[in-house]
Formats: sequence, structure tokens, C-alpha cells
Amino acid sequence: MGVVFEPKTEENKAGLLEDFLEKAGGCAVIDGGFATQLELHGASINDPLWSALCLINNPHLISKVHLEYLEAGADIIVTSSYQATLPGFISRGLSLEQGEKLLAKSVVLATDARDLFWETVEKIGDHSYNRALVAASIGSYGAYLADGSEYSGYYGEDVDLNKLKDFHRRRLQVLVEAGPDLLAFETIPNKLETQAIVELLEEEDVQIPSWICFSSVDGVNAPSGESFADCLQVLNTSQRIAAVGINCAPPQFVHSLVQKFNELTRKVIVVYPNSGEIWDGVAKRWMPSKCFNDDKFKVLATRWRDSGAKLIGGCCRTTPSTIRGLSKAFKQSCLASN
Repeated sequence: MGVVFEPKTEENKAGLLEDFLEKAGGCAVIDGGFATQLELHGASINDPLWSALCLINNPHLISKVHLEYLEAGADIIVTSSYQATLPGFISRGLSLEQGEKLLAKSVVLATDARDLFWETVEKIGDHSYNRALVAASIGSYGAYLADGSEYSGYYGEDVDLNKLKDFHRRRLQVLVEAGPDLLAFETIPNKLETQAIVELLEEEDVQIPSWICFSSVDGVNAPSGESFADCLQVLNTSQRIAAVGINCAPPQFVHSLVQKFNELTRKVIVVYPNSGEIWDGVAKRWMPSKCFNDDKFKVLATRWRDSGAKLIGGCCRTTPSTIRGLSKAFKQSCLASN
């Protein structure tokens, strides 16, 4: 049977992720690259808002991509809000209220797609799927800057803890009010922003379970050069962070990082690397690189799971085909072990 959960209020969501993982067989599949699929369907996103531009111009494509990943077997779908920020929307001439509505819309599009897909699955009696959770994506301050600083960790001398909390606060409030199952803080590049997020979740008394994923450009440290031991020390004291891990790093880095994180934390480990291609954040293009095809990605992902990762998916340049391979491999393994 697929995994089904009763709707939870914000107050009793704290154990949702643990329950979900247990009923999903110990490992759940996150969806894959969002912008990659939007572009495949004809969306033009060469813009500071990136995939969030489709919240304004092509919301139907966002729904389409969510449904493609659900059909591929994703247990968790991530909203299109990674680069959706209130300052970003305002810079395009939208009002604060319009920006807030677009943020909330990112969650509505994902939850509506999830509910529609689940109704279809129930009608035909297909028990190979789980009822997916929706994770609201919250990109780093560097993602908003759109200058590649989420891969360097350098935000400038004038960016301090309070500035980062102020930047994230209202977006966090709007996304929480929209009712996702999870919050996904993504491509965090330094300890300072990690500390800001932890303090902000506490100040806002957020009960929705969160994960924080770091990027890495060397496979050893955070992009800022700070050690993951230092960064995770901040997270380990927070009851509001349910999972920690890595996203949008090359897949060849992930196995050793999962092993390292296992030594540094008892929290759930989440990984969703990119395809292995390299993004030039300044030139705004993918650099030629030998990427990992779906079969190799699946083999590596099985190693990550066996090393202790419990939430696994793909980031930039991975596709529903990638996620379909992961889902089939993990579900077959689960059935075999039972």
C-alpha cells in the first residue's frame, strides 16, 4: 500500500518527517531539477527570478512539472519558490502584496498538483505511490543576489546576522502561512546564514519541520571555506531542523559528505546533487562537463542511501527520468528487504 497521512496542523507536524520515512521504508525520494524541466517545456527563465518567473508568466508549466515528478515516483516535491523573494518581485514592479501572493501561490500549485495526482492514484487503485509531501523551497541570500555567491559564501562586509534574518523573515512567514508540509532551505553557503535561519525559526516559532542543505565546491567544506563541523554545530542544537545535507553539488562529492555528516549529526541526512555539470553563476550558463547519466546516478544514490542518507533526489539538470530510476530502485530494494 502507498503511504497516506491525515492532514496535520502546524502544531503537530514536528514528527511528520520521521513518520513519513518509517512508512516509506526508511528512504524517501525528492524530485529533481525544476528549471531544467521548465525550459524543456518552452519556458524562458534567463532572469534574476529564474524559475520563479513562471509564477508570473507560466504557472501551468509549474503544475505540469510537479505532476511529472509525482508520476516519476517522487515522495517529496519542492515548490518553485527557490528564487522567489519579495525584493526580487518588487524590483520587477510588483507590489508587496502581489509578491506575497506569488509566494503563497508556489505552495498552492504544489499542493494542488499533489492532491490531484493522489486522487487519480486512488481512483485506479495504484498502490505503488506514496502520498507526497510538499516542501517549500527557500533559497539562500546568494540565490536572490543572482551573482553566484551561493557558491562562494561571500556576501560582502555589510551583510550581518540581522540583515539575513530580515531578508528571510517575511518570505518565511508567507510560506508557513501557505501550509506546506516541510520547509527546504537550499544552497546555504556559510555559517552566518545557517545561524540566521536557526534563530529566525526560533523567533517565529515555526513548527513545520525544516531541512537545511549546503552547497559545496570542493567536496570537503562549505563554499565559504568554513568546515561543516562548524556549520552543523549550529544546527545540532535546534529542534526545528529535522534534516541536514547537501544540494546542487556534484554527485561525486556526495558519498564522502554523507559519511562526514553521519559523524557530525544525528539528524536525518538529505542529499540532492546536480547532474555533475557545472553552473557558472557569473556567466549564467552551464559549463561543458562530463555529467552522470541516470543509470550511474542511480548506482551512486544507492550508495548514498546505504551510507545513511534518508532523503535523496536530484537538483539542477536532473529530470523525471532520473527520479523514476531512483524511485524504482529504492522501492524494489524495500520490497526485497521485507
